[in-house]
Amino acid sequence: QVQLVESGGGLVQPGGSLRLSCAASGFTFSNSWMYWVRQAPGKGLEYVSSIDPIRGGTHYADSAKGRFTISKDNAKNTLYLQMNSLKSEDTAVYYCSRDASGRQRGQGTQVTVSS
Repeated sequence: QVQLVESGGGLVQPGGSLRLSCAASGFTFSNSWMYWVRQAPGKGLEYVSSIDPIRGGTHYADSAKGRFTISKDNAKNTLYLQMNSLKSEDTAVYYCSRDASGRQRGQGTQVTVSS
């Protein structure tokens, strides 16, 4: 059974940082493309970032470039998202997912950026 469990969200001031984690199980994590998507209040799911399992290439939405870093630890079956220079518009529920649309996502972790 595929399981994705996110953690690491919270309340942070503008300009602050958070590191999200996603513990994966039930599939071959090391061979899988992995994604972070988010959903802001009243909006649909939005692609944030992805990582290529073979070449290790990383990809980002324009809103995340230069501020967020996606990484993975295959030994721990864990996906990460380091978020720096957070803005109020980054407030959302963040999900890790096996697909870019977010259909195969976990339960999410809330990130609130507010002073």
